[in-house]
Amino acid sequence: MKRTLGMVAAGVTVAAFVVAGQTSATASPRAGTLIVTKECSQYSGAAGSFCTITSSNIPAIKAGWRVVYTNAFGSDGSLDTDVVIGNGNGVGNKLFGHVTLNATTSLITFDGGTGEFRGFTGSADVTVTSDGLWHWTGDYTFGSG
Repeated sequence: MKRTLGMVAAGVTVAAFVVAGQTSATASPRAGTLIVTKECSQYSGAAGSFCTITSSNIPAIKAGWRVVYTNAFGSDGSLDTDVVIGNGNGVGNKLFGHVTLNATTSLITFDGGTGEFRGFTGSADVTVTSDGLWHWTGDYTFGSG
């Protein structure tokens, strides 16, 4: 009797691990609408300058984080650069992206990052309002990264 109960318990344990593995492998990624606002009072247009996130509908993207631009603003009024979004001190979670702003395109795309942002992808339109605030509105997905 004890042997039978032991085998049943072992079988239930194995089945639980199999079901858990299948659930995590087939679970759909988190996804939704991305809405971020930033201000750029400290952005000089030079490589390495930054804007500051003021609000985000995604808890992992925090107010106060910096959007640091790899390349300088072009003399023709365009921007085509990679960006790193994070807390500004070089450690912790970071989100990687690319911005293209010119006469016809105003877009930021996201392609992963570190920590919580592994597997994060998305894109958003970039707009600026008369109060000088910049807005990203688009879609995102947290994949399995």
